Parts: sequence; C-alpha cells; structure tokens
Amino acid sequence: MRNGGRARLLLVVLIVTSLFLITLDLRGVKVIDGFKQGTQTVLSPFQRAGAVVLNPIKDFFSDVSNLGRTDNQIEKLEAENARLKVTLLNRKNADAQLEQLKDILDLAGIAGYKVVNAKVISQGSSQSFSQTLTIDSGSKAGIRKNMTVLSQYGIAGVVKDVYPNSALIQLASDPAFKIGARIAGSQQIGILSGQGNRSATLQLLDNSTTVSVGDVLLARGSSSNRPFVPGVPLGYVSRVDNSAGAIAQSAVVRYYTNFSTLGVVAVVVG
Repeated sequence: MRNGGRARLLLVVLIVTSLFLITLDLRGVKVIDGFKQGTQTVLSPFQRAGAVVLNPIKDFFSDVSNLGRTDNQIEKLEAENARLKVTLLNRKNADAQLEQLKDILDLAGIAGYKVVNAKVISQGSSQSFSQTLTIDSGSKAGIRKNMTVLSQYGIAGVVKDVYPNSALIQLASDPAFKIGARIAGSQQIGILSGQGNRSATLQLLDNSTTVSVGDVLLARGSSSNRPFVPGVPLGYVSRVDNSAGAIAQSAVVRYYTNFSTLGVVAVVVG
C-alpha cells in the first residue's frame, strides 16, 4: 500500500510538472534547455498525454481569437466589393451619357442649332402632364419656356416650366403632347400626338394624302422656332390605318427616342 501510494504521488507530481512545462512553452517562456532535455525522457509520455488534453483547448481559443479577425476581413471585403460595384455602375452610366451627348451634339451640329446640354435629374409626372423629366439647367443657362428639347436620336420634348437652375420638360410621349410633322420626301403634313410610350398617332391634314410603313417623319417647325424648330427627326410609320369612312388617313408612328433611357438632353436656344 505504501509503495502504491508513493507511485501514485510520483505520477501526480510528474503530470503536474509536465502540464506546468507545457503551459510555459505555450506562453513562449524560455525554459532552461538543460533542464528540458534532462526531463524530456522521463516526462515525454506524460507530455503526450497532456498534449492530447490541451491541444483541443489551445485550438479552440485560437479559433475564437481568429474568428473576430476573420469576420472583420469578410466585412471589409464585402464593403470593398460593394464600392467597386457602385464605381462600375457609375462608370457605365457616365459612358452612356457621354455617348448620348456626342450623338446630340452631332445632330445639333448638322442642323446648325445652338444648344444647352443638361443632365436628367428626375423623370415622372407633374400636375399638368403625365410624362415629364427635370433637367439640371434653367434660366441662368439661357433656357426659356417653349423651347425644343433634343435627345441623341431626335425629338425628346418641349420646355414647359423654367427655374434658375432647372427646368421641367414635357416628353413627346405624353398624351397631351402634339407637334406638327411632315413626311420626308412627299412633304405631306399632319399632327403627331403622344400615346404614353414610344408610339404616337399621326393624323394627316390632307384626305388625299397617302402614307406608307417606313415613311420618316420630321418636325415641321413653328413660327419663330418656338416651341419647335424644323427638321428634327421624330420617328417612322410602323402601321397605317385604312379605316373605311375616315376623313383623313392616320398612322401609328414609332418614335426614334427611347424616353425611358434619357440621361442627357439638349435644349435648342438658338
């Protein structure tokens, strides 16, 4: 019994010593090399046993410590990814606006118009019209009511209200919008009315006039070029209405301008 008790006591002492040395080693404390080497042979079985117990604990606290850093890294990467997406979208939007502006200036240059370029800042409806947009230039830039507004493809609308640094534009797609039109080639005239989308209705003024699918329509122009300057491309005939008994022939016209994608426009000021 006495020898058994001593053996158990020795075993406990060795285990405690082993755990103590392992703890020091984990904390980075330099233990005397000679002492470590002298006890290595005796303690190695117990060190292995202690390592089996302590390694999972060590790994657990290491994982917990790294978890916070990993979460922070993920959050930073997600934020950077979101920022890059916004930058890319802004770049694509800017490129599209530059392309629209280039085409508008080409159109205005060919016709000899003096224009003021403006960015579209909102699009929707107003108290008077169902389809409008607001631009970021106004009276300070020389814009006045009843001026023609161009897109990169032709007619966009007409100025209805003006403020110092903005203006309200009635789109050509608005159901209340009307413009004098002429058929390129035959020079026959009619009235083009918006229908709420890219389609418009052409009502010819001469009942003997004929119109065909594919005919191109241009703005007839107004007195003193207000509200409309002449020669602006409007659209093309997509369908002809040959209803019996009609006083004058009518047709459905497809606008060249896509009103839902307008990013920049130009107001004809002279």
